[in-house]
Amino acid sequence: MMTSSVTQTPAAASDLARHHFEAMLSFETDCWDVHESLGAAAQAGVEPDFILVDVRGPEMYAKGHVPGAINLLHGKMIGSRMAKFPKDKLFVVYCAGPHCNGANKAAVRLARLGLPVKMMIGGITGWLDEGFDLSEAAAPEVVGQAAGA
Repeated sequence: MMTSSVTQTPAAASDLARHHFEAMLSFETDCWDVHESLGAAAQAGVEPDFILVDVRGPEMYAKGHVPGAINLLHGKMIGSRMAKFPKDKLFVVYCAGPHCNGANKAAVRLARLGLPVKMMIGGITGWLDEGFDLSEAAAPEVVGQAAGA
């Protein structure tokens, strides 16, 4: 039997693989799960059990964002601003897509503040790849950018 580039390095033991992939799910969610969760919450007439955060710039957010997302740049995620949100509510952060690390930076900042966080893998690129629609904002709705904020 020929050894390929795929099998040259053996797969991890099943127990180790299970732990690894379970851990990944505690750090990440995907566009499909976010879409389904937002839809279920809307159908039930309740708020989602997470806060969806678009960490891209205000101009990109205004051009199109995941419905229900707020716009909050990772550099603006400071203790005093984040204290306005419920401490136990999960934050789900996303950026432009796999080529962007803004969501990673946001996740680090939120975790450093002791807040629960997951990253929506794929970002806007993944959302559009799934065929989901974006919302547009006439003016950027940036948390912390309003007068007096």
